[in-house]
Order: sequence, then C-alpha cells, then structure tokens
Amino acid sequence: MFDVKTVSLEWGGKTLTLETGRIARQADGAVLATYGETVVLCAVTAAKSVKEGQDFFPLTVHYQEKFSAAGRIPGGFFKRERGATEKETLVSRLIDRPVRPLFPEGFYNEINVIAQVLSYDGETEPDIVAMIAASAALTISGVPFMGPIGAARVGFKDGEYVLNPSMSQVAEGRLDLVVAATDTAVMMVESEAKELTEDEMLGAVLFAHDESRKVVKAIIDLAEKAAKDPWDIDLSDNTADIKKKLKDIVGKDVAAAYKLTDKSARSNALNAARAKAKAAFAEETPQTQMVAIKTMKKVEADIVRTAILKDGQRIDGRTTTQVRPIESMVGFLPRTHGSALFTRGETQTICTTTLGTKDAEQMIDGLDGLSYQRFMLHYNFPPYSVGEVGRFGAPGRREVGHGKLAWRALHPVLPTKDEFPYTIRVLSDVTESNGSSSMATVCGGCLSMMDAGVPIARPVSGIAMGLILEGKDFAVLSDILGDEDHLGDMDFKVAGTSAGITTMQMDIKVAGITREIFEVALKQASEGRAHILAEMTKALGEARTELSAHAPRIETLQIDKSKIRDIIGTGGKVIREIVATTGAKVDIDDEGLIKISSSDLSQIEAARQWILGIVEEAEVGKIYKGKVVNIVDFGAFVNFMGGKDGLVHVSELKNERVERPTDVVSEGQEVFVKVLEIDQRGKVRLSMRVVDQETGAELEDTRPPREPREPRGDRGDRGDRRGPRGDRDRGPRNGGGRDRDRGPRRDRDDDRGGNPDHMPAFLKSDD
Repeated sequence: MFDVKTVSLEWGGKTLTLETGRIARQADGAVLATYGETVVLCAVTAAKSVKEGQDFFPLTVHYQEKFSAAGRIPGGFFKRERGATEKETLVSRLIDRPVRPLFPEGFYNEINVIAQVLSYDGETEPDIVAMIAASAALTISGVPFMGPIGAARVGFKDGEYVLNPSMSQVAEGRLDLVVAATDTAVMMVESEAKELTEDEMLGAVLFAHDESRKVVKAIIDLAEKAAKDPWDIDLSDNTADIKKKLKDIVGKDVAAAYKLTDKSARSNALNAARAKAKAAFAEETPQTQMVAIKTMKKVEADIVRTAILKDGQRIDGRTTTQVRPIESMVGFLPRTHGSALFTRGETQTICTTTLGTKDAEQMIDGLDGLSYQRFMLHYNFPPYSVGEVGRFGAPGRREVGHGKLAWRALHPVLPTKDEFPYTIRVLSDVTESNGSSSMATVCGGCLSMMDAGVPIARPVSGIAMGLILEGKDFAVLSDILGDEDHLGDMDFKVAGTSAGITTMQMDIKVAGITREIFEVALKQASEGRAHILAEMTKALGEARTELSAHAPRIETLQIDKSKIRDIIGTGGKVIREIVATTGAKVDIDDEGLIKISSSDLSQIEAARQWILGIVEEAEVGKIYKGKVVNIVDFGAFVNFMGGKDGLVHVSELKNERVERPTDVVSEGQEVFVKVLEIDQRGKVRLSMRVVDQETGAELEDTRPPREPREPRGDRGDRGDRRGPRGDRDRGPRNGGGRDRDRGPRRDRDDDRGGNPDHMPAFLKSDD
C-alpha cells in the first residue's frame, strides 16, 4: 500500500531520519523528519498554473506546533490551536527566507509549504527539523527549486562550538545561531550572542555550513529514491528587446532620478519615468505591457548596480562605508518612564521604555508549558512612515520579525532579575523609513532603556549592510537605503556593543555568498557600529541612576521559606490586607523572595515594615512604634512590628498612678513601646512610661525595680509562717485533727445534691 523511502544520518549525537511515501501522499511533496524524538511533517503543494495578471511569486510558509506533540492541552477558552503564535510566525519566516531566493526568476506559480510538529521530546528544537523537512519536501516535489538547503543550530561554550544544542545548553552558553545553506554557500543567518567577536561569529557560521552540507547530501539521497519528475516550465528570458527599448526611452531619466538625495524627490522622478515608459507601450498587448512594467524594475536595478560597482557612486552620493547623519534625543516625552527619538538619515523611530512589576510579565503557552517573559520589544510600522496609504492594525509577519531581531540585539545586555526586578517593555514606533528601521529600533530602544534607568551592561548599536554582486565583482554597502535593499543582493544586519556582537541576521537574494564577502561585511559593519555608537553617546552615554518619577519602585526582601504562609495567611487574608492597607503590590515566590512595588516610596516602606513585623522576632529591650488596638481595665494592647501584639499594663502607661487606661491612650493612637519581657508562650509585656512618646527615645527608669518573683517550686522556706507542709498536723481529711463530721456527701441537706428533691431526675431511684 505504501511505497516508503527513507534516509538516515547520524548527526550531532542523534539520528536524523527523512521519510516519504507513507503520509500526505496527495501533496506534491511530503516528508516526515525525525530527529531524536521530535517529529515534523512538511507537505508542499503547488498550483499548476499562474493566475492571470500575476507578476510576483506567491510563496506561503506555515509552521504550526501541535500541543499534543508534547502531551499538552492548549490553554485559553477554546482549548485548541488557533492563530499563529509569535514563535510560529518567526519559524515560518525562518523557513521562507532561505528557500525563496532558490526559485527561478519568472516563476509565479503559487506554492504552499505547511510544516506541523507532531512530536516533541523537550530537548530537540523543532525549528531546525522543520527547515530540513521543508527543504526535502520541496526537493522531491518536482517544482523548480534550486536547492536543497541544510540547516543547523550552533551554540558556543568554553570556546567550543556545539551542534544543535538544547535550549538549556543555549542558555548556559554564549550563542544561539541558526544557519541555512546550500552545499556551496550560506543563504540565511539568524543569531543572538553574548558579545562574541567577529572571528568567533564567522567561525560559528562556517561550522554550521559544514554541518549543513551533511544534511544536503542526505536530502539528495532521498531525492534520488523518491523525487517526482521536474516540471516542464519555460522560464527563458525573452525580454532583451523590451529592456533595450526601455533604456533608450527612460534610461537617462532613471539615472538622473537616482542622483537625487531626497527620497520624496527621487520617488517622484522615478514615478514620472515609469509613467513615460508605460505610455511608450500603450499600443502593445496587455501581456507585453505587463512584461514591460516588470522589466522596468530590471532597468532601474542595472543602472543603480552599475553606478555602484564601476564608479562607487551610491544613490544618495555617499561612499560605500559612509553612514548617514545621526541625531539622537532622550527624555523628550514627559510621562513615559524612558523615551528616545533616533533619526538616521530618512529613517526615524520613537522608542519608549515602560517598567512594570512581575504581574506585567508576558505569559507564553507553548510546547514546553507555561513560561513568562520579563522583556518585551514591540515594533510598529505604520504606512505613513513611507508616505503611503495602506493597512493599519495588528502587526504582520514582517513587524514581528523585525521586533524579534531588535529583541535579540538588546536582550544579552540586560541586567538579571535579581539586579533589576522589573518587567521591561520597549515600544518602537517607526515614523520615517528609508532603510533598516529594525537597526534604528535597536539604537532607539537602547537609548530609551538607559533613559529609563535600566542598568544595561553596555550600549548597543546596529547597522544594516548591503551587497552588490556581479560575477566575481562585489561591493559591500554600509547603512543601506531602502532602494539599495530592494535592488541589491543582500540584507545583512549586525548589532552589538563595544565588546562584541549581540545579534547578526543575513538574508540574500542570490545563491549564497562566499567567506571573503562575509569577512568584508563583518569588518565594515564593525566600523559602522562604532561610529553609530559614538553618535548615540552624545545624547546619553550610560544608564541614568534614578528612575522616572512615574515609574514604580520595587524593593526586594528575602525571608525564610517557613514564614511564607504567615505572610500569605489563610486563603490569602494577610497579604490582601497588606496590599489593601498600604496600597503597595506584594509578590512572593516559592523561595521566599518578596517584591514590594509602588510609585509611592512611603507605601513600599509601610508594606516592608508590616512584613518584617510578621517574620521578625521581637527583641527584649528594643523600642518599637505601634498602634493601640484594644483597651481593657488592666491596660492596653498595642500592635507593633506589623503582626505582633503586646500588653502595656496600666502600671506601665505612665510614671504615676493611672486610674483608667483611657485617661492616657485611645484606640488607634500611635505610641512608642519598649519590650520588657517575652514569656515562654510568646506573650509580650510592653512599657510606655520608659519611652519619650514624642521622639521615641528611651528614658531613665526612676521607679525602683520590683523584687523578682520566686519560682513556685522553691516555696518550702515559708515554714516560719505556717510550718513545713510535712509538719502541719491537719489530721485525716474526714475527721481527726479537723474534728469535722459532715457525713457522706449525699447526706448533706443542701441544694448541692444531698437533698433528693434537688437531685437531677436521672440520679433519682425508681423507688
């Protein structure tokens, strides 16, 4: 029934198995990839024809994590997988970015790639497995895919590279790098690093490429067994005549437009040239008109690329290593906890930082269970930032991806939770865009955090690099414009501190780049980052030492775990009372770490003193401030240290005779008391008379001390009054020396039971 084909590979200490022919047989290509006990199914389907009038390649990648893969039921009301999570969106982009450039130009058939996680072992991350499964499914499907690609994750610990580490190993190391590559060149890089050098990052990429080649060979082996016949598609370029005609008509206009440094002016000039070209083909067939419009983009690319490679002339007149002018401002928004306006050329973003308490952490429900994220970075790209009208609403895949890239750049320099117990949210609203708003977000986000008082290890800057590649000739461009990104061959982003790289991302539009290009790009990026960092420090060089007046203050307190239930109380009664009375938020974890937060320092102090009063023990001889909570005839009860009560006897209220305690104190009155004694049962005896009630200072006790009471067991010396107990001649209890003859108890003629008339009914005889 099944024609199953498999290949296996021992890779990174585990077995990677690729299987096809058993599942999803109606798809054009379907591969079940197993690595460890993580299993991913990827199915590829492709439309057999192109929609009329379509002039772009509609590739769609969907990655989905089934909660059943980890033996979990989804949270929430619906209890089922619904819209894509942030991680699913990011992994979908991770698959899309390296495979998209490997389809031939002019191929416009719609392709759908769906990868689903069916089993997850808790150690082997499914994203790498999904990338490999997608590459294999595309390779055997018959579509014109110029792959395959391999993929690998690399960690770095103790100077050694680690292949496909688990997430716990990644957390312990200094690098989380994902690379996708063909047999000959690197296609995509995504990473987060703890300030690695350029050489260390380059070594990690090359290590990943070597390991990816092993996967490429395994996919080729599978394709030799199970690949479908390749599609017969005519993709020959028959636009040479149209291209020549367009260059003759609008070539000079396009060249002049790309010499304009202002983006709006350049855009208007290019639109005029495009309208002129469209008018020149107005008499042609609709098909020819569509080809002419498509070819116009090639004409523009040729003019720009030739000027850069031959003359070193960029669109806005800069050299290949020059960075656009930078202007930074901090603290310009009055009510935010931290804010920055970062402008680089015609790219600008407003970044704000908001500090919150533990209850503001983001809850993430994934295959590994519930987890909480204390650092969030959200990126927004409204249409007005590029002078356009369009959709405005929830973030799309691009915005999620750009935000995560900036998150990776800043995350490695954040203080630990113990050092800075705040939840941190950075918001980047792009207000202008002409090249690398994600790197502007890194710079602006870093400045806004420093403005908010977040004690980061070092400031972080970021830069976007471009590439023009024609045969063996190439030029690496620093701080690329939007048009250089669209018309170039690479988008290479690097961010880091003065000590090293914190993130690196690369996407290319050609079939890979060489080591030489990579080395040049890294060196040039390092110089650009240093320049941008110097410009940033003109606005703010280090984190502020004081938080904003509008930010919450958090104070931490470590208590013994045995005292946790005392603070929480039955059903949470005590902790709710603390919060309601003081106005401060109180969080306590299972290890006894308490976080008290409020924007009012007096509320924090009140809650802290309350908690200390519960967990601390009173000391004899120490003075405390308390409140009278109850007055009785013999004194007053005072609550002190938050959760303890003690008695001030009427004799300890004042150094003079007090008839009634209410003459001296009233309920609710705050008083100073000194602890005189704590007995074995924990009862506390207090005094007010030896404390100055105005200042709380201790006064000299002028009253003569009382003689200590004798212990009950040592009273045998009282024989001078009554004689020793053993010498007292009391006689027998019923008679003898007492000469009392009261008779039997029940014969006593009184109302205590001797008179039968007064006996209870159940004691009376039936006679």
